[in-house]
Amino acid sequence: MKKKVLLGLFFILSVISLTAPIKVGLILAMGGLGDKSFNDSAYLGLLEAKRDFNIEVKYVEPNSWMEDSFYLEEYSESGFDLIIATSYTALDAMESISKKYPNTKYAIVDTQAEVGKNVASLVFNEAEGSFLVGALAAQMSKTGKVGFIGGVDIPLINNFKNGYEQGAKHINPFVKVMTTYIGGDAPFNDPIKGKEHAISLAGQEVDVIYHASGNTGTGVLEGIREAKIYGIGVDSNQDDAVKGQILTSMLKNVNNAVYKIIKDTVEGNFRGDIYNFGLKENGVGTTEFIYTKEIIGEDKIKVINEIKSDIISGKIKVN
Repeated sequence: MKKKVLLGLFFILSVISLTAPIKVGLILAMGGLGDKSFNDSAYLGLLEAKRDFNIEVKYVEPNSWMEDSFYLEEYSESGFDLIIATSYTALDAMESISKKYPNTKYAIVDTQAEVGKNVASLVFNEAEGSFLVGALAAQMSKTGKVGFIGGVDIPLINNFKNGYEQGAKHINPFVKVMTTYIGGDAPFNDPIKGKEHAISLAGQEVDVIYHASGNTGTGVLEGIREAKIYGIGVDSNQDDAVKGQILTSMLKNVNNAVYKIIKDTVEGNFRGDIYNFGLKENGVGTTEFIYTKEIIGEDKIKVINEIKSDIISGKIKVN
């Protein structure tokens, strides 16, 4: 009798173990939710995965990059199965903490971690998507001057800038790309500075501005509205911020990457490797020009679509 009871308990515990939800923790980048950009996209991927899989989720919005380490440690100690950090600032902490918890899986967005089998790097080819919007900017510019506003002068942000410049010069070799960086203590969360930079560029005859500055971009877009020039959004669909003036947004589908790594974890296919997301993988791209299709015109949009095909095929090389 006792043996049957023990076997029954073992069976019940086994079923519970098989059906227990996987715990997923998301650590957002500075600026948090509501940026209509990078963080909102990552959070969307988390919600999409929660809808489709048996997972338990938690997210945090750090006020400082120094909090990355605290939350990584807290989630690890709390037994989370997968911990995703969306900011490159979490790299050092993740490389250190992941060694202490070899049975926990980690993923970091936008940078490559050099650690063991329990860390995945989710990286995007921002230059490919930025090439497309650079080509659009050059087609739409009447002054021959287009602008780029970045959060900080680092390789990640310059991936956007370099692709944008290459795309613009692909259309017009003589186009001038004027670049400025926000800097300061909160480069990705300073809308006031974002607006100031946009208005400053407009005062220098720049008539199309592309930004890669997180929540600072809300100020950039406001400056674009006030200066009555064209703009290009980033990461998420920002086209409705100033309808008719935001030509398109360079979509960086962080939601697809977050969803993918959660799906792989749930299905037992997690790889401690580099996951690449470019045009071919639908990791980057443009919006559907809902508010600007007539403003841009079919011929110019056709050029963008042809360039996209040429990049995917390898005919056009983006550095």
